[in-house]
Amino acid sequence: MTMTALRTAITPEVVARFFRALGDPTRLRLLEFLLHTEHTVTECVDHVGLSQGRVSTHLACLADCGYVQVRRQGRYAYYRVADPRVADLALLAYGLAADNASALTTCACIDAHPPGAGCETAGSAPGRGYARPGMINGRHDR
Repeated sequence: MTMTALRTAITPEVVARFFRALGDPTRLRLLEFLLHTEHTVTECVDHVGLSQGRVSTHLACLADCGYVQVRRQGRYAYYRVADPRVADLALLAYGLAADNASALTTCACIDAHPPGAGCETAGSAPGRGYARPGMINGRHDR
């Protein structure tokens, strides 16, 4: 499917929700853990080191968003990645994050603003986006 066909079939808002579901480090750890084999909630709890309730909430989010599937057998629930393309996405994301690690670790915009709020900070003009350190209104401050 071409980008134009995809763009017609799905909105940017839905794609943003897709990424927001992956925007939590615990959910990313769980997805990585589930990439190659299914695991119980107890195994997921042991892996991420959080309470069973918190892990169950994250797994429910991943399941509701279509990233993982659950198989119930007796009293146990077994989770696994629903689509093998998630492994490709994780590898691509880690590669891009590694290539941009310095910028990502210093970016004041990501945590400072809720989704859709824009990215204005000191030194940037309203509506013009995030001003990189050392930049004022898109020009170097030197």
